Amino acid sequence: MYATNYHRASSVQDAVKLKSEADEGKYLSGGMTLIATMKQRLAAPSDLVDLRHIPDLKGISVNGKSVRIGAAATHFDVASSVELKAACPAICDLAHHIGDPHVRHMGTIGGSVANNDPAADYPAALLALDAVVVTNAREIKAADFFTGLFETALEEGEMIVAVTFDAPAKAGYAKFRNPASRYAMTGVFVARRDDGDVRVAVTGAGAGGVFRHSGMEAALAASWSPDALSGIAVDPSDLLSDIHANAEYRANLVKVMAKRAVAAA
Repeated sequence: MYATNYHRASSVQDAVKLKSEADEGKYLSGGMTLIATMKQRLAAPSDLVDLRHIPDLKGISVNGKSVRIGAAATHFDVASSVELKAACPAICDLAHHIGDPHVRHMGTIGGSVANNDPAADYPAALLALDAVVVTNAREIKAADFFTGLFETALEEGEMIVAVTFDAPAKAGYAKFRNPASRYAMTGVFVARRDDGDVRVAVTGAGAGGVFRHSGMEAALAASWSPDALSGIAVDPSDLLSDIHANAEYRANLVKVMAKRAVAAA
């Protein structure tokens, strides 16, 4: 690991200021990806600005159907929130199956969303829930936030403050986990709103990152059941092929995980 300067920010404004004054600064939340890449000397930030001790980034609140999750909320916080479980148990279940206990107690929702790993779980949840990513400067719809593999709409110096969404009428998530990393080789989050709007978001499979599947959405809008997906075809041409699974295998997993997600919902 290369030498770096460490800063503990006390507020959002303090964090933004510290990073703006650094040559090549990086925000540090749980550090599940950043620290690992620094250890491998694949990243060499001049300064790290620790966000974990900022009060405004913590906490989970549910007001009726309105949900707000602070960016520094850990996966464990999300998984164990009683209020959140009553409003949207699917996202609690999603968080409960991220990594292992160490990862769940250190990793944060804000860090995961900002990193936008193509195999991460939260991007599928945010896209299916039509969530809003709140930053220190603006609010960004999830549909506009995730722009590609490890790419987001965040601008230089911009940081995530919270994630907000309206609790759905029904939602479910299912993923086929890599047995070593527990990342999603394919994960599908399904959500149905009170007005009948259905969203299906897929992670871990798309060559361009998280994406929605319109065919499955139409089928589930007509009939909310796993069987409604039986006749849906998943095109493998835009899916990932790697040492873990080829595109055709992932295409089948999308369908299988979608059925399981609906059953869970």
